[in-house]
Amino acid sequence: MHTPELLNRGLKELGFACTGEQMTSFMTFLFELKKWNRAYNLTALKTDEDIIIKHFLDSLLYLKAIPEGKLKLADAGTGAGFPGVPLKIMRPETEIALIESSGKKTAFLRHITRQLGLTDTAVIERRLENLGKEYQHSFDLMVSRAAFSVSDFFKKACSYVKDGGRLVLNKGPRFSDELKEMERACTGKIPPVEVINAHLPLADAQRNLIVLSCKIKP
Repeated sequence: MHTPELLNRGLKELGFACTGEQMTSFMTFLFELKKWNRAYNLTALKTDEDIIIKHFLDSLLYLKAIPEGKLKLADAGTGAGFPGVPLKIMRPETEIALIESSGKKTAFLRHITRQLGLTDTAVIERRLENLGKEYQHSFDLMVSRAAFSVSDFFKKACSYVKDGGRLVLNKGPRFSDELKEMERACTGKIPPVEVINAHLPLADAQRNLIVLSCKIKP
């Protein structure tokens, strides 16, 4: 199966469709990622199929937790652009900040955002905990595929989203253990939590989107 057909099949399973222009952006992203990966080792995934399923489609699962409309979104620990760049391709009206501390990865992010002509897209070369006061309460949502625990992400990210804003993490089957850990760590001040179960298309894998609200009742 050709790569555009594979991506279209996965999108159909998710209930989404993309335009010809969006498909071209995904294929350009795939080509550039593989080219840069040979020199800079940006991702352990090498084949078209793995990148489409485990990077592109896995990133697009976040759309199930992101409201429609113009939003300001941050992707913490985005690496080579996941989930942020696929989300921006599918939701071009979204203003997005790609946060990554690795210089070689931010170099790739600046390159690919130029190649794809992504407007309202910032690349921030910092660790999440070092974002600084200028970004406090700036975003409607913050997402991440990085290796944060639920509790750790809440503590590090919550001050950067607006009052009532959301944090979204993609977790495997042991997410309930992390929620219990968060309950112990928060000593009674538990944020509202929603869990959205999602099947990763074209793979025998279940994902759990953990959605945290950053509005905590005193």
